[in-house]
Amino acid sequence: MTEGALVLEGGSLRGLFTAGVLDIFMERGIQFSYVNGVSAGTMNALSYISNQPGRTMKVDLDYVHDKRFLSFRNMVKKREIFSFEFLFGELSQTLVPFDFETFAASPQQFEAVATRCKTGKPEYFAKGECSDIFAAVQASSSIPILSHMITVDKKKYLDGGLSMPIAYQRAFDKGYDKVVAVLTRHKGFRKKPIDAWSEKAYHRYFAPLPELLASIEEIPDRYNRMQEEMEELESAGKLFIIRPDEPVTVSRFERDKMKLQKLYGDGRRVAEELLPEMCRYLGIHVPEVIPEVVERENALIGNETKADTGADGK
Repeated sequence: MTEGALVLEGGSLRGLFTAGVLDIFMERGIQFSYVNGVSAGTMNALSYISNQPGRTMKVDLDYVHDKRFLSFRNMVKKREIFSFEFLFGELSQTLVPFDFETFAASPQQFEAVATRCKTGKPEYFAKGECSDIFAAVQASSSIPILSHMITVDKKKYLDGGLSMPIAYQRAFDKGYDKVVAVLTRHKGFRKKPIDAWSEKAYHRYFAPLPELLASIEEIPDRYNRMQEEMEELESAGKLFIIRPDEPVTVSRFERDKMKLQKLYGDGRRVAEELLPEMCRYLGIHVPEVIPEVVERENALIGNETKADTGADGK
């Protein structure tokens, strides 16, 4: 177990970059003692804590065109663009089984960040402490307007990114002085102001929830302030950041599998390149690849798919 915190940004299908990074970690047995995630970051965290390299990549690539997983038909039928019923049901139970037992037994601490609809503030749900960590993950990943609110402990929640896009300060507040953040945007990226159409839609949809609406309106400024602060912490050696080394052209609902495969491969490549520096930051030796883990990963995703994504790190 590596004493330190791992913080995962969201970004829907841009999270495939994170999946590539975490697969490298798992192949080398790097297990952070504390993990938190926002939105798609929580989904990546599930497969990381259950120690299933390749699983997130397989789910996203194999099912991105499956209407049960991602489609506007889901919006009409269930008021959610991603079907959590399918994702946590048939997909996780049968098609690409999730290892619930290993996840539950893992000594790694995990928190999912979701936004309380009544207050517009972030709340943190810990594995083993909250009543339903998977409901909390759904809440953290529920995109406003494109998803309905999720109930956890009789309270309504939406996407954690509405109030806390990257929970690095949470890790510091919990006492960790070694924090690694995996981002899904390149260095220097800044959010633009909310466009007029989206602003109008938010006002119409969330008018009864003024605190939530105010939090949504502050998203660009909050995100940009946090990026600047993280870059300062990075320069001071207090925060280690793994991010794409070029602008990401993958959209949140990307359907181009070649672009998705490349992004996953980019995550693997960048993680491999930064691994020695990250290990020095953490004060650990660079661990060797664990053959058994790689074999299990290859059995899940297939050697051909792995080669297509540049998953050999070259």
